Amino acid sequence: MRSLLLKAAVLLAMTAAASAEDYPNKPVRLIIPFPPGGSNDVVGRMFATQLSEKLGKQVVVDNRGGAGGVIGTEVAANAPPDGYTLLIISIAHSVNPWLYKLNYDPIKSFTPVAILASGTNVLVVNPELPVKSVKELLDLAKQKPGELQYASAGVGSFQHLGGELFKLEAGVNILHVPFKGGGPAMIDVIGGHTKIMFSSLVQTTPHIKSGKLRALGTGGAKRSPVLPDVPTIAEAGVPGYEALNWWGIVAPAGTPPAIVEKLHKDLAAVQDSSIIQDEMAKQGANVVRMSSAEFGQFMQSEMTKWQRVVKEGKLKAE
Repeated sequence: MRSLLLKAAVLLAMTAAASAEDYPNKPVRLIIPFPPGGSNDVVGRMFATQLSEKLGKQVVVDNRGGAGGVIGTEVAANAPPDGYTLLIISIAHSVNPWLYKLNYDPIKSFTPVAILASGTNVLVVNPELPVKSVKELLDLAKQKPGELQYASAGVGSFQHLGGELFKLEAGVNILHVPFKGGGPAMIDVIGGHTKIMFSSLVQTTPHIKSGKLRALGTGGAKRSPVLPDVPTIAEAGVPGYEALNWWGIVAPAGTPPAIVEKLHKDLAAVQDSSIIQDEMAKQGANVVRMSSAEFGQFMQSEMTKWQRVVKEGKLKAE
């Protein structure tokens, strides 16, 4: 019996090695668990295009929005662990376990591949709102408590967390209006319905530069090189405010280590490319590097961190 088990293990290892050796031999699917237009979509498509060239096979983007990213993430968790389904995750992946009843485990259901980048948020308003600084927004919010509204990609999203942090730190009452993704939320703010948004700089920069949105402050510890004339939210009137998002790629649990290693190596090469370096700089984001194991530890630490925030902030799925 022991001999049979040993032979089976050797055969399995040989099969996995062979499958990794000719990987990929067909297109790879990258699930983005949010609708088009949000930061996950922007970063995901940016890396998918460059990764396609490295792999020699197309990386096909599959937007599966809904429930703050939960629906698309569940699809990825249940996909075959063969390297042909990947998932882009962000800060929402660490928050959702404390907001929703999940049919997957955010850590055990996935194999970490690589963290990609991080970026700050930016407080923007529709130009129709009569404020041109963080201080003026604070004054207006105090004059009209509960009347001003800010849009987000949904409960537990980076936009939501950034907005709630602002409310707590500034002591103001601004109504949260959740949408099914950062793209729809952005469209609403640009359209002038909801007037405020705390969105990722990587998603928002083009709309600021086109004049469709007015930037009041960025959420980093220092001013962004992309918007050097825009103060940080902390220096503009809300001391201590800082909000950063991150993006990474995971695969279903059980994906062969050799395939994960190849993907990690190719993604590192993509991060080194001048196209990604220039695009990241242009969008106000930074490439982040970790080993696959370190990324797994980072995911766990982020879950622990945001559990406390959700509990103390009494955030609930709507």
